[in-house]
Amino acid sequence: MPSDHNTYLHRAIEEPEKAGAEGNAAIGSVIVNGDQVVARGRNLVTTTHDATAHAETVAIREAGEALGHVELSGYILYTTFEPCSMCCGAIMARGIGTLVMGARPEPSDRRLGEYTVEKLIELAGRSGEVDVVTGVMVSECLAVRHKWEADRAG
Repeated sequence: MPSDHNTYLHRAIEEPEKAGAEGNAAIGSVIVNGDQVVARGRNLVTTTHDATAHAETVAIREAGEALGHVELSGYILYTTFEPCSMCCGAIMARGIGTLVMGARPEPSDRRLGEYTVEKLIELAGRSGEVDVVTGVMVSECLAVRHKWEADRAG
């Protein structure tokens, strides 16, 4: 496991600016094995007209293509924003062992009610199979999100 989550979450933060500039939601992810980034992903929903093209699923697809397989046991997925239930399901399905996330939606902005990745993992009976690490670069990830929201509004 990498000793410095900030290094890899910082790499994930490089992706949302690209996504936002392309007209997509500003979210980015990277997948790491050991100390090597094996895949990057950014939200591509708007530009690809693919509702499943979230940063996490894009990174998982890229990892599969790069590695020639889809089993990601022991890999770490870093993402700038809490994955939705679809992405959390993909993370569990691919066996990703650790999820490191930056920001979460504000309590007043939770479109999915009381959803959290931890609750879905527990509900799926996968507690202990996916380690969830939170509190990493939260303010930096929120700043990226807030800048994108301001740019959209302005």
